[in-house]
Amino acid sequence: MDVFLLIRAVAALAVTLGLIGLAAVLLRKFGPEALNRLVSQRRERRLQVVETLVLDPARRLVLCRLDGEERLVLLGDGRLLDWTPAGAPSPSSAPSPAPIAETQPEPVV
Repeated sequence: MDVFLLIRAVAALAVTLGLIGLAAVLLRKFGPEALNRLVSQRRERRLQVVETLVLDPARRLVLCRLDGEERLVLLGDGRLLDWTPAGAPSPSSAPSPAPIAETQPEPVV
């Protein structure tokens, strides 16, 4: 009887490990996409990452969409690029200050 109990325990262990392995394979294959679909179907997100571009190991450009408007963000240096509302004038279209008149040094006699 002891041999049958040992075979039964080993078989139960093999079935349990096989089910755990099967669950791991299924979660790896279908888990992230299925989870994202469930989350995105519940509500529409306001902020989306459209595209990223790695400039160097320390900096990255990220194109984000917030409430239908796309903005460009530079990560790594703590700077924001082109983060102006749509109705506000951009810095390039703002009037420039009057040029400073150059003064010539007087000739020494």
